[in-house]
Amino acid sequence: MTRRTDPLTTEVVDLIATAVARHHQDYEAAAAGFHLTGVQAKVLALLATGPMPMRQIAQRLKCEPSNITGIVDRLQDRGLAERRPDPADRRVKLAAATAAGLETAERLRDGLDFAREPLAALSERDRTTLRDLLRRMLGED
Repeated sequence: MTRRTDPLTTEVVDLIATAVARHHQDYEAAAAGFHLTGVQAKVLALLATGPMPMRQIAQRLKCEPSNITGIVDRLQDRGLAERRPDPADRRVKLAAATAAGLETAERLRDGLDFAREPLAALSERDRTTLRDLLRRMLGED
């Protein structure tokens, strides 16, 4: 026996999916402006929050750690990322954004039209409510 989802929940899920798809399209276009793939840009954005082990990057992006190695290699070749030993455990290598990587991540984030335009049409109160609802929905409150 299948449980039917109520129409309001279905509509909300569809709207979230549409918003996510538009964000991904915008992110890919912004990344291409910096000669990056979308995944490279996402890794760089994560590294802009601080150095992290490859395994943690893979967990955050829901992919295999071996994929992250190649992505970080390409970012490193471009001077946007570097590897460094973890001060807490020298056996672990951390990936970190370089100064150029931090600047690129910031410029990329500022170039996301989807994040800027539709959200700008909402009042600060509405954006705060949306943020709080999304946090609660994701169990982050």
